[in-house]
Amino acid sequence: MQFPYQLTAKGKYSLKNVRLETGFEYENEEVTGTKTDLFSIEIEDGKIQAVKFNEPSSNAIDAKGYLMLPAFRDMHIHLDKTWYGLPWQTLSPKRKTVKDMIAYEQEIIPELLKTSVERAEQLISLLQHYGTHFVRTHFNIDPTSGLKSLEHLEQALNNKKDSFKTELVAFPQHGIYYTDTVPLLKEAAQMKSVDFIGGLDPFSIDGSIEKVMDFTIQLALDHHKGIDIHLHEAGESGIKTINYLIDKALENPELQGKTFVSHAFALGHLSPKETEQIAERLAEGKVGIASSIPFRGTIMPVPTLKKYGVNVLVGNDNVQDYWSTFGSGNMLQKANLIAELYGYATEFALSRALQFATQSILPLDDKGNQQWPKAGDEAAIVLADASCSAEAVSRMSPIEALMNDGNLFWRK
Repeated sequence: MQFPYQLTAKGKYSLKNVRLETGFEYENEEVTGTKTDLFSIEIEDGKIQAVKFNEPSSNAIDAKGYLMLPAFRDMHIHLDKTWYGLPWQTLSPKRKTVKDMIAYEQEIIPELLKTSVERAEQLISLLQHYGTHFVRTHFNIDPTSGLKSLEHLEQALNNKKDSFKTELVAFPQHGIYYTDTVPLLKEAAQMKSVDFIGGLDPFSIDGSIEKVMDFTIQLALDHHKGIDIHLHEAGESGIKTINYLIDKALENPELQGKTFVSHAFALGHLSPKETEQIAERLAEGKVGIASSIPFRGTIMPVPTLKKYGVNVLVGNDNVQDYWSTFGSGNMLQKANLIAELYGYATEFALSRALQFATQSILPLDDKGNQQWPKAGDEAAIVLADASCSAEAVSRMSPIEALMNDGNLFWRK
């Protein structure tokens, strides 16, 4: 997909006829609808400068009554490796384990790197088509890729710098000790552009929870990085790894709020009591969970995690690549899937489900008070063809415009 928008405005300008949510409608204390009205929005220096009563006769850019929502954020994706932009392929039934996939990557990465800049840009354009302006992306750091995956990804991101933002995770996809990745991770950790140190199934890939986690944690502490570990292990080793990370976060306050477990499938196989206990510990250590909301026999305990205040981030993970045939790139679809999976079917519940696309930013608080947008907020918005948040989630409404850092891009 080519970039679906064209630059309409940047710097200092105003929008008129912007639809914003103003409160809930109630019947017998139950939310039955969402109130909206039209406003004028002033943008300057990448910030929302003012939210005013609508001035339809002004010379401002006409938002045409579209619903303004916070721009979407995908918090777990791999921009550096995708089949998107190549001829259609599906998964091979021959590769069934993570180690099978590591061997396959070692075989195909040299050829994929030849076109990785262009394909990363195409995938970014797909995400932007659906209203995403920010991602946390993992990039391979392994002996086969060297630093090439990072170099190519940074080139693609530089080409998109006006319309897209990222956090970068150095991801040892081939293990830290299973392949000789320690020197490369140490080199990546020193780079300013790298925000997180990643990891992969320490017990099943590298044979040790403590050795791998201790190395990763110390590297993060030494270079003031966050941690984001891929953890597919669903059994005892998975829970032990999560608890080990929580313990280390409690011991090292610098890690709190900066430590995440991606996937964490082990949480989907606990009793209700065990789930509540570990949710309470995750919240205490301020260790977050980044989930792609899997369905293959593993239903993540998202409502319980949220109940205890765990930071739950959501992302697409693999978008139509050799790890997954699925993955649309659409964060509204993720919010929709979550709503369907957990029964968030009412106006109120659907409106709350939007947080899984925006990563917690909602126009209305739980009592229906308008809390976004306000002066000083980041000028990162989408204009959706919807009457309210609940409709946007339920119908996965089309996105007509995307704003990043105050740069407004309107659909071509």
